[in-house]
Amino acid sequence: MPKIEGKLGIGDFYSTIFKGEPIVLEKKVLQTVQESFNFLKEFSKNKIIYGVNTGFGPMAQYKIKDSERIQLQYNLIRSHASGTGNPIAPQYVKAAMLARLNTLSLGNSGVHVSVIETMAQLINKDVSPLIYEHGGVGASGDLVQLAHLALVLIGEGEVFYKGERRATKEVFELLGIKPISVEIREGLALINGTSVMTGIGVINTIYARRLLEWMVACSSAINEIVQAYDDHLSYDLNQTKKHKGQREIARAMRSHLKDSTLTRKREHHLYTNNNGVSVFEEKVQEYYSIRCVPQILGPILDTLNDVERILIEEVNSANDNPIVDVAKKNVYHGGNFHGDYVSLEMDKLKIVVTKLSMLAERQLNYLMNSKLNDILPPFVNLGKLGLNFGMQGVQFTATSTTAENQMLSNPMYVHSIPNNNDTQDIVSMGTNAALITKKVIENAFEVMAIELISVIQAIEYLQVQEQVSSKTRKMYDAIRIIVPPFEKDVVMYPFVNDVKNFIMNNENN
Repeated sequence: MPKIEGKLGIGDFYSTIFKGEPIVLEKKVLQTVQESFNFLKEFSKNKIIYGVNTGFGPMAQYKIKDSERIQLQYNLIRSHASGTGNPIAPQYVKAAMLARLNTLSLGNSGVHVSVIETMAQLINKDVSPLIYEHGGVGASGDLVQLAHLALVLIGEGEVFYKGERRATKEVFELLGIKPISVEIREGLALINGTSVMTGIGVINTIYARRLLEWMVACSSAINEIVQAYDDHLSYDLNQTKKHKGQREIARAMRSHLKDSTLTRKREHHLYTNNNGVSVFEEKVQEYYSIRCVPQILGPILDTLNDVERILIEEVNSANDNPIVDVAKKNVYHGGNFHGDYVSLEMDKLKIVVTKLSMLAERQLNYLMNSKLNDILPPFVNLGKLGLNFGMQGVQFTATSTTAENQMLSNPMYVHSIPNNNDTQDIVSMGTNAALITKKVIENAFEVMAIELISVIQAIEYLQVQEQVSSKTRKMYDAIRIIVPPFEKDVVMYPFVNDVKNFIMNNENN
């Protein structure tokens, strides 16, 4: 059961978002938030503090009357709840709420304690605010997207509850949830931060790691199918490279293949009894998409680990403005809401996931092309060549989807456009970067699903179910439940979608 105490890890997000475990607000956190609120309330008297008694952005030069301070916060929330496009899926919104709840619990924001209490209720009761994909430039944080969250917290707007889109007021009355108390700067503190891009980013890393696990399994199985020599995965070879990722991928593949009877030892075939041979019928070395998997997936793993570390640092940081420091009895104005850290990491992640999808597409092409693999019929066609088509049709989909990933992998980090009367003169586009990365990951799962079906068909054709490793056999059995062996042509899209859903929602252990 994840505890909100100012420090969350990937495991906490996984428990809350994927397993549905409730979160617990520690008493110490409630006390910290209350002390921060009390300090800001007293400190802000007779002082000019941005967003407390001033307008926002370029309007900060206008002083707000004491009698209008509360209305200022409501005006901010309502005016900035202006997103468009598709709604962000509830699990990503839940992650964004968890990230926002955690940063506000640090006591650097001066919010009323009802903010974190109400947000915790939304998370635990699976109430998902309606937040749209379009609107964030990621500089003063996720202003537009977080405004939709804030709108729900004040009892307005819309939510998703039990799969239905409903008015917030109705759901609050149904569940006995009270809107937050707007007292000092609750509007600004809620919308001025990086929590949407960060929450989406954290879920992206969880899915990317799962995708990588399936890629390792698929790559291992292809080594078996082609009866590859195993020295490219050996400990001795990979230890000559210093990169942790490469070493770990090679280790994982060795573990996957440890009880396979199909992979071969080079010393048994090419290091003896070759006198008089001038042309070798079999490949001396495999194609790069088979032989260089540790070198290709290694940097992907290293990048994923770095991305995860940076995102968790962001989750556990104060990322709004201004920042309240109770210990030093001061309020600092700055730019902790700027999303460059997240934006850059999301661009890195989508680049490496695109490369992963490219590897999957090349491995798939190897299986499809009988002139390359020399052991399978064209398109792993188990039927009558010419009359039947096997996996021919779905290869187009894999190629098309991989091409889309290549286009989407262009960075958002360098696409700053000034706005807000040039107050925000350089922005991160972090929210867009996170959402595009989400799309790239989903695309990669589609390519992976097509490759997996092809791998299973290849094992079927070669009749090596009893010779593959136990891990490949487990994978074979799992996919075979979804996709039966087929010789005659069948409509493929339901199978591809079902396998995609399966691998997205299941770890490969």
